[in-house]
Amino acid sequence: MMAPWVETYRLRGGDIIMRSLCHVTKGAKSDSNSAAIEELKKQIEQIAQDLNLLKEQEALQTVCLKGIKIPGKCFLADTTKKSFHASNDDCTAKGGTLSSPLSGDENDQLYNYVQQTVGPEGHIWLGTGSPIRFKNWESEITHHPDGGRGQNCAILSSTANGKWFDEDCRGEKASVCQFNIV
Repeated sequence: MMAPWVETYRLRGGDIIMRSLCHVTKGAKSDSNSAAIEELKKQIEQIAQDLNLLKEQEALQTVCLKGIKIPGKCFLADTTKKSFHASNDDCTAKGGTLSSPLSGDENDQLYNYVQQTVGPEGHIWLGTGSPIRFKNWESEITHHPDGGRGQNCAILSSTANGKWFDEDCRGEKASVCQFNIV
């Protein structure tokens, strides 16, 4: 027979925790029983939050093992060529974002990773964000970004030593998702 009062928590990944917090006897609940029940509810909620955090950390470690880890983040390549928006949605669904180098060193590490995973002729979508903190536009030969009406998305090019170009967002390129490590 189940206790008269049962609390159920659903966690990410489909796990369910059921806890019988207290057996309530017939009659009015005392203030001490109510306080104890509330305290147990808070403890269970904290356990559920801690478990979800551990699951996220485990998933992030898996990503970092499959990809490459740099200070503060991990990169994971997807060599399937897709539009910018499809690539961005895929990264978001995995819990990350499209790669966005914040310094010359990060750009160099991303460029090296792209050469190893996507290939020496590879191009990947960049999630530059707004405002862009670091820029590595190819500006000497082609003067990018050139403000073209149809080219509103950024790519990193392996063939141009990690320089950035603006491209049509509907084109299909590989991508690298980044996952921030806290």
